[in-house]
Amino acid sequence: MAQAQGLGKKYIKAFFKGFFVAVPVTVTFLDRVACVARVEGASMQPSLNPGGRQASDVVLLNHWSIRNYDVQRGDIVSLVSPRNPEQKIIKRVIALEGDIIKTIGYKKKYVKVPHGHIWVEGDHHGHSFDSNAFGPVSLGLLHARATHILWPPQRWQKLQPMLPPERKPLHREQE
Repeated sequence: MAQAQGLGKKYIKAFFKGFFVAVPVTVTFLDRVACVARVEGASMQPSLNPGGRQASDVVLLNHWSIRNYDVQRGDIVSLVSPRNPEQKIIKRVIALEGDIIKTIGYKKKYVKVPHGHIWVEGDHHGHSFDSNAFGPVSLGLLHARATHILWPPQRWQKLQPMLPPERKPLHREQE
């Protein structure tokens, strides 16, 4: 009986050792490398959530790939909402710093994206709260790049950067 108690203590001790190592490693991974997120709403249709409310896409968000704020036009990114810091939004990068973009309903018809900022829009114009509502977004608000659709299974795919031809920047400032 005493031997069984000693064995039980040994397993409990091993469990807690593993637990106290696994939790910080997992938290660090989810914070710095990648995590998954469910996409809600119609703002990114048809690229994400093409079925509307019937099924939400679940995407892989890669934090590591944007650690140096290295984003390209056409990337789908997750960012902290400029209007509500408690909320994360997912949008497509339309223009980078120095680009001049023709807006859709913004207070100015043309905007030059300032240094350290990007212009983001949802794919479903008119159903998206994006840079056309709040202007250029600071790179510091970037959270991650969406790289894959993980769920539902019939939509498994890698998300490719794609910029709609009608949304290409009008002019790129010479560097």
